[in-house]
Amino acid sequence: MNLEYFIAKRLITARDHKSSISAPIIKIAIAAIAIGMIMMIVSIATGIGLQQKIRQKVAAFNGHISITNYDENQSQLSITPISTHQDFYPIFKNVSGIKHIQAVATKAGIIRTETAFEGIIFKGVGKDYQWENLKEYLVAGNLPNLNNQLNEEVLLSEFLANRLNLKVGDRFNTFFMKEDTNQRPNLRVFKITGIFNSGFQEFDASYIIGDIRHLQRINKWSPDQVGAFEVFVDDFNTIQEKGQEVYEQTGSLLDTQTIVDKYYYIFEWLKLFDFNIIVILIIMIAVATINMVVALLVLILERTQMIGILKALGANNWSVRKIFLYNAFYLIAKGLFWGNSIGIGLLLIQQKFGIIKLNPENYYVNQAPVYLDFGYILLLNLGTILICLLILLIPSYIITKISPIKAIRFD
Repeated sequence: MNLEYFIAKRLITARDHKSSISAPIIKIAIAAIAIGMIMMIVSIATGIGLQQKIRQKVAAFNGHISITNYDENQSQLSITPISTHQDFYPIFKNVSGIKHIQAVATKAGIIRTETAFEGIIFKGVGKDYQWENLKEYLVAGNLPNLNNQLNEEVLLSEFLANRLNLKVGDRFNTFFMKEDTNQRPNLRVFKITGIFNSGFQEFDASYIIGDIRHLQRINKWSPDQVGAFEVFVDDFNTIQEKGQEVYEQTGSLLDTQTIVDKYYYIFEWLKLFDFNIIVILIIMIAVATINMVVALLVLILERTQMIGILKALGANNWSVRKIFLYNAFYLIAKGLFWGNSIGIGLLLIQQKFGIIKLNPENYYVNQAPVYLDFGYILLLNLGTILICLLILLIPSYIITKISPIKAIRFD
């Protein structure tokens, strides 16, 4: 243990005495660091958590990349069928990083009950559909079983169920219009086996999910004809790159579109969170640093005589500066300890109990999601310590200007 550290430790002990002039300022500095760390941890965890949750939700109902006919790129409905006899289906071998691909089809219809009616889009899915993506959004009932023969089981959104006064187990009539408007529409009777709530209003207000074979029969398609393909990638950060690779590996009559392009307004809104997080980090670190600078200046002023005595005994400027920097490091570490403890505790409570609720119409989720990664927490702590200590080198330079004779006489 070197001399500077020993003196710094004695300084800390002396400073903790109630009569110390710097005690209130020191406490404020520690509190500022703790509050700043809490704000930084919470802002990053909730900001990234919200981004990831919304991305996951949009992908669960649309896939990361959709493959359609060119004439349907801007349409939500399947008009011209696509053959399933493709090089990329059922396994996309020519592009790495593809997790899954599934065939779907959509068609507009009208649900009619005794008291109400609603326009809907029936999304037909097959045996290759990944129901695991929708499990967490299921609020009542069960997922449809489409593995065997054609059946009438469907998933209905909670939004439509409330508007139509329907519940799990109810049956309802759905009418699908034909191309020839003079002909009577196709009627299908479906049974609600499950109700979901994605919080994604654009989807909840329109879609029901059922067997794709209904649409194949209504459209007079063969069993190997579908409306589109939904592609899932392993890493969302590579979605644009993979989207281009998928486009290059599909036929000339097919087009691709990523959910980033399809729901451009959502992902542009999500990018604002990155900017907000950066602003919060800058403000919190600036506040913590300013408070530490003030605390260090007060400590130097309070220990001016000690500085003069140390210099008179032969201590050089850097040795004396290190004493105060050691002391500052202790204060920063103490603030970070409380900041981390409280911040992580709040996140764990939110993650477990979901206390903070959000309006799904504005945020697409009903509670604040949390992304807790100790990697970014460690980087935050190291960054805060490094920035604070580097900036504290500037006020500690005042020590070099203190004359031993004047300092010893200082009162």
